Amino acid sequence: MSSYLISGGRPLSGQLHVHGSKNAALPIIAASLLHRGVTVIRGCPDILDVKYMVRILRSIGCEVIHQGDMLRIDASEIHLENLSRECIGKMRSSILLLGAVLGRCHRMVLDYPGGCTIGARPVDIHLKALEQMDVHIEEQDAEIHCETRGLSGARIVLPYPSVGATENLMMAGAMAEGITWIQNAAKEPEVADLAGFLEAMGVSIYGAGTDRIGILGKCPLRDTEYTVMTDRIVAGTYLLAAAGSGGEIELFDVAEQHIHCLLHLCEAMGCEVRMTDRGIFLKSARRLFAIEDIHTQPFPGFPTDMQSQLMAVLTTARGESTIYEHIFENRFRTADELRKMGADIQIKNNRAVICGVGKLKGCHVSARDLRGGAALIIAGLMAEGDTIVENSIFVERGYQDICKDLTQLGARIRHCRDTREGEIIGK
Repeated sequence: MSSYLISGGRPLSGQLHVHGSKNAALPIIAASLLHRGVTVIRGCPDILDVKYMVRILRSIGCEVIHQGDMLRIDASEIHLENLSRECIGKMRSSILLLGAVLGRCHRMVLDYPGGCTIGARPVDIHLKALEQMDVHIEEQDAEIHCETRGLSGARIVLPYPSVGATENLMMAGAMAEGITWIQNAAKEPEVADLAGFLEAMGVSIYGAGTDRIGILGKCPLRDTEYTVMTDRIVAGTYLLAAAGSGGEIELFDVAEQHIHCLLHLCEAMGCEVRMTDRGIFLKSARRLFAIEDIHTQPFPGFPTDMQSQLMAVLTTARGESTIYEHIFENRFRTADELRKMGADIQIKNNRAVICGVGKLKGCHVSARDLRGGAALIIAGLMAEGDTIVENSIFVERGYQDICKDLTQLGARIRHCRDTREGEIIGK
């Protein structure tokens, strides 16, 4: 089992470029299947979830070249019978293949997607919406069987602004007959980035970034080259790591409007935050202040993907903080591990009450999900002594060489990889 070894008590300091967005790259990779030609994606993070998606594309016949932060995908020919079920079971983002594959091939059998165990994350929203576009769906055991004679444009009102469902419908709408309208659509920056890619490919799309998106289907598609947005969750993780460790950092090429809510919370904790010519600067206070009420919400609210990291920082803040988790019911699992380090956290239903303690103490903890793993790394940086964070594979799903980045900022952290696990990842 791979792990991170962290020697804490050292403030982060320095400057850093943030890599491309996981949550933007994955739907864009899926959308490349819409076009019987070549797509070049730049700024693509070299992370496990991207590697899994690349293996899925190769399994169905795509030619994929992955060099550094560049992906070149030739999807001229695809053959669904060889679809890699192993990779689909490892990541929930594989559900994003539905919209693109149905649009192009009119059929797909998909295992229920896997990923982190942070909640039920039902795919019902995706399936019920696609049924409105004339997709026949049957669920058999752990498989989803989908088939259509041809997608039809529809006016779809989502019961919740699901990012994944919005993105699936955007891809399906690109190949549907007529116009597809998505109401109560997700407004996350990653949705707008997918829209930018689809437009570059030739799709006519309107309203991305608002709660009402329109897609004109059957537009001629073309080869395209596109650069993925910077990862706002990675940026937020590093800003919170600096805040918790008592340091100061500048992150380059990060859009303030993408993490405005987090920056507001950092200021409420006592940090100095300002925009620079190249990005965002943060300087931590000597001891941070607690925050009374924090609620996870869809964009532009505070993202659930930053909740665990913020909880770690608040464990040593002066006073009592309360976090309400409204998105995923199991996001508080990291609290058990933080308690091992001396944190005072009480969980009741969807509420976590964090009473700040003087210091955390390094110990042996285990990541249970992607963002929880990042939170434990932050806690290790804040703690006295050494911390071992097991299950690093979770963190590798969304962070490109987090040890290299944090070491560049002055952290003492190293990655201890299990040889057998490395062989599995490298397949």
